[in-house]
Amino acid sequence: MQRHTASALALTAALAAAPALAQDKVDEGPEERPDIEPAFAEQTNAPALDSDVEIATQTVADGLVHPWGIAVLPGDAGYLVTERPGRLRHVAEDGTLSQPVEGLPQVYHQEQGGLLDVTLAPDFADSRRVYLTYAKPMGDGMSGTAAAYGTLSEDRTQLTDVQEIFVQEPPSPTPMHYGSRLVFDGDGHVYITTGEHFTEDERHYAQDMDTTYGKIVRLTPEGEVPEGNPFAGDGMPQAQIWSLGHRNIQGAAMRPGTEEFWIIEHGPAGGDELNLIEAGANYGWPEVSYGKNYDGSPVTGGDYRHEEAGFTPPRYYWDPVIAPGDMTFYQGELFADWQGDVLASGLVSGGLARLELDGQTVVGEDRHVSDLGRVRDVAVDQDGSILVITDYEDGRLVRLTPRSAS
Repeated sequence: MQRHTASALALTAALAAAPALAQDKVDEGPEERPDIEPAFAEQTNAPALDSDVEIATQTVADGLVHPWGIAVLPGDAGYLVTERPGRLRHVAEDGTLSQPVEGLPQVYHQEQGGLLDVTLAPDFADSRRVYLTYAKPMGDGMSGTAAAYGTLSEDRTQLTDVQEIFVQEPPSPTPMHYGSRLVFDGDGHVYITTGEHFTEDERHYAQDMDTTYGKIVRLTPEGEVPEGNPFAGDGMPQAQIWSLGHRNIQGAAMRPGTEEFWIIEHGPAGGDELNLIEAGANYGWPEVSYGKNYDGSPVTGGDYRHEEAGFTPPRYYWDPVIAPGDMTFYQGELFADWQGDVLASGLVSGGLARLELDGQTVVGEDRHVSDLGRVRDVAVDQDGSILVITDYEDGRLVRLTPRSAS
């Protein structure tokens, strides 16, 4: 009798848990490749999270021209925002928009090229060093992803002592897929993400160790090759490379409290990827992909089985795509239930996608503020509110708070 009761209780508990396991996925529309068999059950179509958070939006500043990157300054000093045409702006907490900061490197503003990411050195409070990525003009209509740092004046009007630390090789005739996120780890290294410049003639460079197309590079803050790079003994540019086989990485973040480095990269039609990056790993592009070409044809042979081909599979992928901008791990008090969750900005999906992780596995997803349209970057302010920028000719810096806290 006791055994029967225990079994009944176990069955009741299992049935109670079943609805959570059987939750519908986020409604995204038809998949580009419904024939795909994920490498593991949680690799895509995570259950839709039951989020009861209602978000209030407040425009901090408007009139930004295709803003691309945000950096939160210490204290009450406001924010730095890049504009793709080549301008860096200071935005005060009250929304006052500065004149363009002087002293920036020249940028190549064509198509997807221009001034891209901005981040602060870990010791910014002392050094006032600001890092930028941009499309560097390289003559005859050629360009490549570049990174530099400079010292921001106390009045935030000028960068001085600008030093270039990285230039992608070789120059490209295609002003597309620059990648371009900058991330510091806790050990004094800076990671720079790149793209493979989009075309079928160039995409294969993501597998070519003689180029820095479709790669993540890891450098010292001054641009030197640090100890521990997986190909450090192989000459340049191989020595700079941390991982390879990427398409176009526009989201990257260190996971708080860990040494884990995560990125989000654009797939083609279908197959945006969330990847956990390991030193020396190859993520497969364009040899394998969960997506297809925009004309409907397969990417190379149409294969998507990463592990069978010796590549590292993504921890999660989206089909249809969200067209990701940046990502961050939420840390703050305003969205208490979101601690440690991934926030990924979306250009096609619009707004933010939130991913809940259990270890290194995505176990739930939801979407927020899709009415904002093309969100290029996301950051967390010091009070725990979320900052996003919208990538339009008349773009905005927008603050997100729980409606009850607004």
